Amino acid sequence: MAFNGQQRKVVVTGMGAVTPLGLTVEEFWKNLLAGKSGAAPITYFDAGNFDTKFACEVKGFDPLVFMDRKLAQRCDPFTQFALAASEMAIRDSGLNLEQENRERIGVVVGSGIGGMWTFHRAQESLWETKGPHRISPFFIPMMISDIAPGRISMRFGLKGPNYATTSACATSSHAVGDAFILIQRGNADVMVTGGAESSICPMGIGGFNAMKALSTRNDAPERASRPFDRGRDGFVMGEGSGILVLEELGHALKRGARIYAELAGLGFTADAHHITEPAPGGEGAVRSMRTAIEDAGLTPVDIQYVNTHGTSTPVGDKNETAAIKTVFGEHAKRLAVNSTKSMIGHLLGAAGAVESIATILSVYENKVHPTINLDTPDPECDLDYIPHTAQAREVQAAVSNTFGFGGHNASLLFKKYQA
Repeated sequence: MAFNGQQRKVVVTGMGAVTPLGLTVEEFWKNLLAGKSGAAPITYFDAGNFDTKFACEVKGFDPLVFMDRKLAQRCDPFTQFALAASEMAIRDSGLNLEQENRERIGVVVGSGIGGMWTFHRAQESLWETKGPHRISPFFIPMMISDIAPGRISMRFGLKGPNYATTSACATSSHAVGDAFILIQRGNADVMVTGGAESSICPMGIGGFNAMKALSTRNDAPERASRPFDRGRDGFVMGEGSGILVLEELGHALKRGARIYAELAGLGFTADAHHITEPAPGGEGAVRSMRTAIEDAGLTPVDIQYVNTHGTSTPVGDKNETAAIKTVFGEHAKRLAVNSTKSMIGHLLGAAGAVESIATILSVYENKVHPTINLDTPDPECDLDYIPHTAQAREVQAAVSNTFGFGGHNASLLFKKYQA
């Protein structure tokens, strides 16, 4: 089918989430609006010797609710999260897969790192046995990032475009953007898309500690993620999965689907600057936001809300604030601006999709969740970050930002669906 992106509009009809604040979208959203923190001491391993001893773990997740024991044993936790969130998203969408052409339904689900727990455990086995012969034949298929979309396609019989994206913290925003493009181009009518991550393991925490990227506020984990606050000292590791069902508008209308929002624009750029630090003034972020707004056929004054990358790092928050002010000018002061990471931590490759769910629900319900722990604002971070308490705000259009190590920038624009 020939590309005609102007005629093929893309809408969000389903969402699923496994997060540190809840194992459903409803629970996640309720706790976001309540300003709860998902941070607590690490329980997965003994973190006593680590500089950071806390994280935002997923709590109470039972993979056997979503899959049999054999499949669960052959899936890394990141894939378990992705399968669970996908099942919830497809159910939420109301799709009857028995009546759909599954060759027209694809899956693009990314992971920034993939099966880090699987790699850790295989490495332990290798060291303990002093030989390679005890490595599981499932080691590679459990570890690789693309196994999540592969497993999702097999679970639901989805035979359309199928692959993973990997671009550090921008991973799942790139996945959602790719899915958007595939529908616009006519390569698929429905896409299951998002991201999953499970890297709260010794090498994950130790590696980010070595970079001095994580907060070490061990005496008060729930207060450690404090985007835009003067006392911020690094991000808090999170984990989980966010999955969206994107659908071509005509396909959604034909089956009477509920529409949460329209995905109307995207902007993908590169800093070409530094492996971990953003370009000065957030120059790459400026271009990604501007591109998303232009792609949607809107102007900066049409936007009411920006869900920031907002990691709680000294350099990142300052540069993103500068980028927002460059893009929006005087209108920046009128924007609702917040950071979902203040409550769920940084889900790495899953961050973009999970934060997109928060953005979509803000558009759908006209509510904006708070940025918690913003007690002493940084003078260089002087926008309305919705401190402490959720607000009712009219949100016609919103931008969700994610920026990744390597200089990857992705901005997604969601707007209210209007028939």
